[in-house]
Amino acid sequence: MRSFAGRDILSLKEFERNEFFHVFQVADRLEPIARERRNTDLLATKTLVTAFYQPSTRTRLAHEAAMLRLGGGVTGFSDAKMTRAGDFYQESIKDTVHMLEYYGDAIVMRHFQQGAPHEAARWASIPVINAGDGWGEHPTQVLTDLYTVYKEKGTLDGLSFVCIGDHRMRTMHSIGYALSQFDAEMVILGPEDMSPTEEFLGELDGLGTSYRVVDHIDEVIAEADVIYMEPVVQPDYTASRQEKQDDYGLTPANYQITADVMSRAKGDSIILHSLPRMDELLPEVDQLKHARYWQEAYNGVVMRMALLSLVLGAME
Repeated sequence: MRSFAGRDILSLKEFERNEFFHVFQVADRLEPIARERRNTDLLATKTLVTAFYQPSTRTRLAHEAAMLRLGGGVTGFSDAKMTRAGDFYQESIKDTVHMLEYYGDAIVMRHFQQGAPHEAARWASIPVINAGDGWGEHPTQVLTDLYTVYKEKGTLDGLSFVCIGDHRMRTMHSIGYALSQFDAEMVILGPEDMSPTEEFLGELDGLGTSYRVVDHIDEVIAEADVIYMEPVVQPDYTASRQEKQDDYGLTPANYQITADVMSRAKGDSIILHSLPRMDELLPEVDQLKHARYWQEAYNGVVMRMALLSLVLGAME
């Protein structure tokens, strides 16, 4: 297995099956630190640089919390408009990264342009972690999600992942790539104008991901092991920022999870949602035994602890 030390985390297309389990094992070793709400000195000599060109709550704060739990420092920006990268100068990624690499030991980047973290990795002498790039990928989120499933189910093989929402989304891309390494099925459910592109489906075919497309949640709710959700009402991920409009659509019933829908689900099925949500996942579901999105958020800190410790060479 390739070493993670000094490695960029840009895409799950690059991950091999044994690498998923290795990251999970490291996460298990570090999880007590987060559970006991204590800090350690594992990365006491390291600094993480956050470069967020697009709004974020969980991803940015989970990386920062992970670094602090490991004893490291954090610097960076959460609004590019307050930097020379986002004001009049519109500084290039190359120039920005050449500067940021002197301020810390790893860069975590979210950007509205697909491929921006890959571009950053070309120029950076330190590891770059992709925290979401436009419609591209979101590898750390999907590693978190699969870790959550693995902890709940004890396996990633033999499972049906019903993926509901906008299939142009970066999380949908990353989970489709990741499931190629497991004996699992990706069930694709979403509006026609949010269908996966032919290019993406071709990639899934090339990787060997098992998938099929359905039209309504009622077709598959009884067989779903994991209900993996994203909104169908959401902002444009190719924009740096988008304010909510007064007039916006509502989620059609065939893409919505309610208590009534879950009454027909397997007793041990689980619901994941990276949040934030609109009306595709109603609050009435929060109290059901299937809900795992709060545990998913907690695991986001644990997973980033594992990744940071690996890429910065503190864990093997």
